[in-house]
Amino acid sequence: MSKALPSLKDPTGREHLLAGKAIIIGRAVENDIVISSKRVSREHACVRREGWRVMLEDLGSTNGTFLNDERLLAPMQLRDGDQIKVGDVVFTFHDPEVTTQETTRPELAVDMVAGVVRVDRQVVALAPKEFDLLAYLYRRQGEVCSKDEIGTAVWPEYQDGVFDYQIENLVRRLRSKLEPDPASPQMLLTIRGRGYKLSI
Repeated sequence: MSKALPSLKDPTGREHLLAGKAIIIGRAVENDIVISSKRVSREHACVRREGWRVMLEDLGSTNGTFLNDERLLAPMQLRDGDQIKVGDVVFTFHDPEVTTQETTRPELAVDMVAGVVRVDRQVVALAPKEFDLLAYLYRRQGEVCSKDEIGTAVWPEYQDGVFDYQIENLVRRLRSKLEPDPASPQMLLTIRGRGYKLSI
């Protein structure tokens, strides 16, 4: 029995199966999916298989490719139900092999260079100190970081150190932006008597 294939469903309800290694979307007639719109580049975007993963990549299009209403800046793995917008056309990605995740832990992604933080693929706006704290913990994810270490890393301008309440308030603010339930954190954990650690 053949495995069901991942697919893109267009607004008409037609499913475009990812039977080969890649699907090219664009204005040129030789593409796998043709969109005859001036807002769409000749070769606009590519959906390709990499082992068990399916990736979406913009092919240097003029007007950009959007994943869940965000412009794609780098290739990104697709998940069942993702919305892909090319020009004015929105496709829905479907992966029949998807397994239901029992965990409800959110997905955290930190782009250190761009200073962009995403939780479950949605951009989260952080204040500078909130980002500094997250970046420090992210670089040392899984390690317990003491309040002294955090204070030195996040407030280097304070030569005499910082107060515990400043760190605790900052942790609380960061949790409110990252955690679905800040009162029961799943990522930014308190290790009693030792400090904090980021678990992702």
